[in-house]
Amino acid sequence: MFLSRYLRMALVLGLLSAIGPFAIDMYLPALPDIGRSLGAEVGAVQWSLTAFFLSLGVGQLFYGPVSDMVGRKPPLYFGLGLFTVASVGCALATSIEMLVALRFLQGLGAAAGMAIPRAVVRDLHTGTEAARLMSLLMLVFSVSPLLAPLAGSGVIALTGWRGVFWSVAGAALAGLALVYGALHETRPAAERVESSLGGAVRAYGLLLRDGHYLGLVFIGGCALAGFFVYLASSPFVLINHYGLTPTQYSLAFSLNAAAFIGTSQFTGALGERFGLVRVVKVAASASGAVMLALLAYYLAGGDRLAVLIALYFVASALMGLVIPTTSVLALEQHGAIAGTASALLGTLQMLAGAAAMGLVGLFANGKPLPMVVGMAAGALVGVALTWLTLGGARGHRVQSA
Repeated sequence: MFLSRYLRMALVLGLLSAIGPFAIDMYLPALPDIGRSLGAEVGAVQWSLTAFFLSLGVGQLFYGPVSDMVGRKPPLYFGLGLFTVASVGCALATSIEMLVALRFLQGLGAAAGMAIPRAVVRDLHTGTEAARLMSLLMLVFSVSPLLAPLAGSGVIALTGWRGVFWSVAGAALAGLALVYGALHETRPAAERVESSLGGAVRAYGLLLRDGHYLGLVFIGGCALAGFFVYLASSPFVLINHYGLTPTQYSLAFSLNAAAFIGTSQFTGALGERFGLVRVVKVAASASGAVMLALLAYYLAGGDRLAVLIALYFVASALMGLVIPTTSVLALEQHGAIAGTASALLGTLQMLAGAAAMGLVGLFANGKPLPMVVGMAAGALVGVALTWLTLGGARGHRVQSA
């Protein structure tokens, strides 16, 4: 019975978390078509992705404290409703400027599904049990980059790029039904008594002064920043530069998701055996080494798609150990303000990813090198932060806590 409740909760939280990313991954194969349809350059089309990430990050600052004050479910209703309306607007957009603005609103709605499920995990569990539930959540969540590009390619072939937004609007409506029928409230009224807007401001101040919390947030954030650079640039690199069809691109993109999914399921077992801190240190360092090798290959003049896919497959597998584990460690000491801590975590990571995308977008030319430089930079900064945050006595204190 416990196991079935455990898996059911992971399924519900994972599906809610995946709605926003589904709106990203399903949309990726359409980027070149959107540019042609709306008469927009590569950089302008990429801004429709960057705007979504910016609002997805900033919006979590609102949903986290509100979920501490009123419970986890009401903000989910609001966010999914906003996401649905904005998705319909995106489907009807007639200019790239209109699409960018509506994608910003869509991201504000999707932010609820990003911040609140992590808080629910912290409401229910800590330590390796939280890592297990988080990894199961990531399993469901990771179905999005595995299946969404393929689904997007099929929808685009049948209905054009606008059909993608009608599809994600339908997914959000299904999410609303899921919140109503399958998610119980994990933030009881008695625990909300001391939560207020003033308390939220004080909580954010506390978190922003917590160097250990921030270090863990940005270790995961650097891993995500490299992934976001790949997310924004890979459709143009793989489709336009390497000549893949949208369906072939979707399959190539799905390989990374499969690697992430596979390794993330070992976080609980590895954490029990070696400790969560050691898992992060080894995985982050290995990911940095792999990305450094990929960067060296392209700087030396290499240009084989197989090398890019193979090395990033390995890096994605290692990210599957880093991202859920750092999230658990970051929230571990902040159970009383789990919604606020989860929101700030998501906001800072999304803003880091959006900044990385925007910066690399300034140098984007459809070639692989700018993309690879951005991906490698994220991984290497993450390695440095890992050892600054978890090295030596700091790591021992966390491990024994």
